[in-house]
Amino acid sequence: MIITKHNSWKKGASLVLTLTLGVALAGCGSGQGKVDTAAAGGGNQTVATSDNTLTVYTAGPEGLANKLIEEFQSQSGIKIEMFQGTTGKILARMEAEKSNPVADVVILASLPSAQGLKNEGLTLPYPEAQNADKLNKDWSDPEGNYFSTSASALGIAYNTNLVTTPPTSWSDLMKPEYKDQINIPDPTLSGSALDFITGYLSDKGEGGWSLFEQYKDNGVAMAGANQEALDPVITGAKSMVAGAVDYMTYKAKEKGEPIDIIYPEEGTVISPRPAAILKSTKHEENAKAFIDYLLSDSAQKLVSDAALLPGRTDIKAENRANLDEIPLLKTDWNWMGEQGADVADQFTKLFK
Repeated sequence: MIITKHNSWKKGASLVLTLTLGVALAGCGSGQGKVDTAAAGGGNQTVATSDNTLTVYTAGPEGLANKLIEEFQSQSGIKIEMFQGTTGKILARMEAEKSNPVADVVILASLPSAQGLKNEGLTLPYPEAQNADKLNKDWSDPEGNYFSTSASALGIAYNTNLVTTPPTSWSDLMKPEYKDQINIPDPTLSGSALDFITGYLSDKGEGGWSLFEQYKDNGVAMAGANQEALDPVITGAKSMVAGAVDYMTYKAKEKGEPIDIIYPEEGTVISPRPAAILKSTKHEENAKAFIDYLLSDSAQKLVSDAALLPGRTDIKAENRANLDEIPLLKTDWNWMGEQGADVADQFTKLFK
């Protein structure tokens, strides 16, 4: 469901403020928080510009971001300066630079964050983007303000050495045998964690809070952002992560770690990863070329190779569950964007 124009600026801004709380820690991918400068470029087209550069702020995964930028440069020769960080770090950096904006394009790990940028009037529409008509329409803006070029799903990651019979439901994590054995990511540090919690509540209503209250009673620990929550499960210090980002689990499993993931039978939440051109860009044509590249066949193949869900509906992943194989909750992205700040505040008060 796509947010509409009548939603207020304040509702979008509240989510931005929520996620800027994550400025001190990493979490939406690996290698967070560093600045990379790479020769990079974009698209399958020739771009005419007097300043052949582009600045991209991107929420991980770092390996995918580097591959996308390297291929983009090889196709067009545009030089990219990249800041790699969590969604929270990116939004905090943008806030600090608001009097002198630096970024041309942002790639976030939370759809409501992109909705907030649109509602604040910070995005530059590009409705004629190449292949935009092939994107999942529920994840992108019909007016071209943001394009979800990839997505992850949230599930229950578990250590296969410690959990021989994996859970099948979110409610299974309340069982006494799992007491003090489960992590959950902090929604003020991870956009996808906030998507999971608000998505669950948008489906279940106010009564959905009982799940998280019982998690707290069973010793579930709010453990940093996504990678911080997952690492103790990989090492065996904990058994499971509730609301784990699936691509991180798939990549760890691919490396031989004793880890796997299930999607609860009652459904889960998809966390799209939107890209947007900022209205303040001084490199509009380069930014548009980069969006075109992100929606191209080759870029979407790199997305799939990184164990993420491609944003285009005509491209399937070969190394993970595809969208039609994942049971979904009925999520209301409008409600999730409006309520994100309040939900994050209530959740952190419950778990701290």
